[in-house]
Parts: sequence; C-alpha cells; structure tokens
Amino acid sequence: MIGCQSTAHNPPSTTRIQPHLGTLVSITVHNQNNAKMQSAINAAFDEFRAMDKLLSIHRPDSELTILNKNAIKGPAVVSNELFGALQTAQALSRQTEGAFDSTIRPLADLWGFIRKEGYRLPTTTELATVLPRVGWQKVRLDNARHTVHFTAPGVSMDPGGFGKGLAVDRAIERLNALGINDAMVKAGGDLRVIGLPPGHDHWLIFIEDPKKEGNRTAIHLRKGALSTSGNYENYFMANGRRYSHLLDPRTGLPVQEVASCTVTALTCVQSDALATACFILGPKKSMALFGNKLGIRFMLEKNGKLMPVTSLGFPTRR
Repeated sequence: MIGCQSTAHNPPSTTRIQPHLGTLVSITVHNQNNAKMQSAINAAFDEFRAMDKLLSIHRPDSELTILNKNAIKGPAVVSNELFGALQTAQALSRQTEGAFDSTIRPLADLWGFIRKEGYRLPTTTELATVLPRVGWQKVRLDNARHTVHFTAPGVSMDPGGFGKGLAVDRAIERLNALGINDAMVKAGGDLRVIGLPPGHDHWLIFIEDPKKEGNRTAIHLRKGALSTSGNYENYFMANGRRYSHLLDPRTGLPVQEVASCTVTALTCVQSDALATACFILGPKKSMALFGNKLGIRFMLEKNGKLMPVTSLGFPTRR
C-alpha cells in the first residue's frame, strides 16, 4: 500500500504498508527526492525480512529456531547478529528484574498463545511442570566464543517481546544511513520516529482503545520510540474472564486488571520490552523502577471501567 502527498511549502511524504513479523508494518518518509524515498523504504523493509529470518519461531530455517533446538545440547555458536539481539534481551530482563523474559515461550505454548489457536486453561500441575523451563538466567551467553547455552531442559526463546522493536530500530537506522532525516516506522503497537514532519513540532500518534470502541488516545511524540502492550489482541475468554498472552513469568498466569501499558523510550527494542515488563509489574512497581526515566501510561480495568495512570514524563497532546 502506497500513499504520497506534498504541498507547495513542504517536501513530499510517502507511506507504504506491508505485512511482516505477523503484523502490518508502515513506513512514512518525508524527503524532497521521491526516488531516494522509495529506495530507502525498500531497504528499510529489507530489515524486517532479515529480522524474520533471524528471529522467527514460525519458520524452520530461522537462526533462532535452530538455536532453540541445539542450545540445550551444549554451547551453540551463533551469528554476531543473533548474539547481539540476545545480549540486548538478556540486559532488558536484568533491568526489569525478570518481568520481561524471552524464555516465556514454554508457558505461552501451554496456554495456546504462540499459535493463537487451541487456547486452554492449564491445570496447576501443568503449570508446575512448565515453570522450571522458564527463566532468563537459564540462558548462558559466552561473549568470547559467541555461544549460547540453555542450562535447563525445555528452555525455548520467544522474540515476541523484543523482535518487532529491534526490527523497527534497524529500519530507522537504515533510513537514516541512506540520508532520510524525517521518518516514522510502525510495526503493530511498536514505533519509532526520527526528525519531524515538515511544518510540525511533533508526530501525531494514536494509542489503541483497549475496548476497541474507537476512543483512541492522541499524543504528540517528538522523538524516540513508543510501544503498547495490551490484553485486547491475543486473548481468549473462559468463564466470563479474559486471559491474555501477557503472562507473568514468575507465576505462569496472565496479568489481570491491566488493559494496556504504553512506554516511551529512546529505542524501540527498549520500549517494546519495557511495555511488556511494566504491564507485568503493574503501576506501583513500574513507577518506582522507571517512573523518572521513562514515559509510562497504564489503562487499568476494574468493573468494566478503564482508568488511566500516567507518569510525569509521558508525552501529552498540547
């Protein structure tokens, strides 16, 4: 999908949309040279294809799929790209005290959230069996040898909380390297901007309404990245209760009473993982850990009503 517009005073803008990483990816670029814009956008979409081949757990030839099969047998040598991605994921797990945990996959599989089909309520016994397979400390990275080793049986990594953010960052960096100074890259609930739209001092961003009733929240983003984690995309209902894919790695259970959490950060891999982590941690703990460093906005749900809780650093519409 392609859109292009310009005015007498502003350079042309182009927006193109393609499906990648299980979502729709949109790239918006402002530049005087249309050929340059199109070429740069092509290169940015190539970064999403490369990330899919690196991290997808749905294709048998991805490097992460192969690693998930081999790393339990012993230290497995991986590419510089994959090693760097896992280093970033591990650092974010440490920073969030394990609330973000890329080894959540065995639990997500148990609930049916990986395939988005066969949803089910696991038994207490099943949870007790699977929980020992989860824990970011069970992934051992050897910096000298560039190897990855899973130190417990059944460990498997899922890029769901950081892969799209990493792809957005790489696309933005590619655009910038090709001389594009004003752009936005969005992949589902994750986005990052550079520069500004001509004639404006912000990018107008809309945050999804958890109730999907059209009451989206408009904010003015001036720099960096923004990600939203919500309970309204990948979920199922049982006994009148919503169970979403946002699982607490400590208990194996979906978080309740949080409808969404939006985080702003410098990079999209940070906002992606930290939106997940803050959703898991809840408002009180998140504000204590990150309230003076990040922009955070919760939508809490109780008795069918939504209530916003926002940090001082969260961007607002002015």
